[in-house]
Amino acid sequence: MNKVILMGRLTRDPDIRYSQGERSMAIARYTLAVDRRGRRQQDGNEQQTADFISCVAFDRAAEFAEKYFRQGMRVLISGRIQTGSYTNKDGQKVYTTDVVIEDQEFADSKGAAAPMGGDMGGAAYGGGYQGGYQQQASRPTPQSAIGDGFMNIPDGVEDEGLPFN
Repeated sequence: MNKVILMGRLTRDPDIRYSQGERSMAIARYTLAVDRRGRRQQDGNEQQTADFISCVAFDRAAEFAEKYFRQGMRVLISGRIQTGSYTNKDGQKVYTTDVVIEDQEFADSKGAAAPMGGDMGGAAYGGGYQGGYQQQASRPTPQSAIGDGFMNIPDGVEDEGLPFN
């Protein structure tokens, strides 16, 4: 089985090209910076390490990436690893490894992505993670916290108004 699931940030806006031929198809290429679990110590300072993964999307997925994805956005993708090779203009063989995207979605809410990606033009984030919990009007405010760090829940608040069971 060849299945990859990654969450990371776009290192730059997707690069979009169109195939030649009878039916032109969009091809989007972008790189995801994916944090590694744990941290490595270097010279006494903690350093966050990341892998930079090359991704390619075709057709509608490529058009979606072109329209909505911007540098710095955190996205969640799934797909398969594909390897290949070609000979460059200097006659050297170059080996490639890409994730061919089968599914892609936003990993942050629109509000969290807006400062990095700018105005999304009213884009709907259909299918993507919306992030956060929608606060209920009857939920108590943090000012009602008591000394032990817990909040006083007023009488009459139903359990289903809370974000847990």
